Amino acid sequence: MADTTADTGAGAPVFRVDSVSYRYRETVALAGVSLTIGAGERVALLGANGSGKSTLLKMLDGLIFPDQGHIRALGHELSAEALKDDGFSRMFRQQVGFVFQNSDAQLFSPSVREEIAFGPLHLGLSLEEVGRRVDDTLHIMGLEQLADRPPYNLSGGEKKKVALASVLAISPDVFLFDEPTAGLDPKTVSFLERMVLQLSDAGKTVVTATQDLELARVIADRVLVLGEDHRLAGEGPPDEVLTDRELLLSSNLIHDHSHRHDERGLEHIHPHSHLTDHGHQHG
Repeated sequence: MADTTADTGAGAPVFRVDSVSYRYRETVALAGVSLTIGAGERVALLGANGSGKSTLLKMLDGLIFPDQGHIRALGHELSAEALKDDGFSRMFRQQVGFVFQNSDAQLFSPSVREEIAFGPLHLGLSLEEVGRRVDDTLHIMGLEQLADRPPYNLSGGEKKKVALASVLAISPDVFLFDEPTAGLDPKTVSFLERMVLQLSDAGKTVVTATQDLELARVIADRVLVLGEDHRLAGEGPPDEVLTDRELLLSSNLIHDHSHRHDERGLEHIHPHSHLTDHGHQHG
């Protein structure tokens, strides 16, 4: 039986993942993953398509639960049973915010203003406080001109900003981003990078699932790599992990090929990443 007591020691991690495995029917998504994430960290969870990074992120948000192993969040066991407790569920949903990869799956209100107000209203805040948070968030995200527009009529970049704004208005301590830059233009990518760094400066914990090596370099102070065997393949500071050619190759985050680079017709082999939305990049 899982221990449901709270971690009370100083420096207890925000998340502790212990030997977690998960399957979608016959398809393995995670295989014995263990890790911890501390308060205030900026963690990039790197992995190729199908490595299990989005599955793990959903577990950290209490959307799905392990077949084997345990997850502790904010000092408590995170399980379907735990989230049936109204007090814990309210605390958890107020402290942990999730920004989905597909913004259309997150946005449903008739207007941007109502979308941003939805979370604070369901926290039971006063109408005055909700209005203040909505106005502040519209300003911070540069969405004032879109406040009365229906989210479904917005561009992809605008939808992503509204999705982030709807989480920002709740004022959680932990932000979970699933492939936040997928399909976005460079200007919106830069905006999101700046927002992550500002959240970190404000003391927030930020966990980002991505396969974009450049994004990980910019926003993370620690990188975790999930391999194609759905296990933790490596971790460390970005300058170490993102220069570990063998780790990136074995995790299918880069690949080698040869081509000509100059008028002399010299060929050489070096790693390339084809996993960002900006064409391929030289490693």
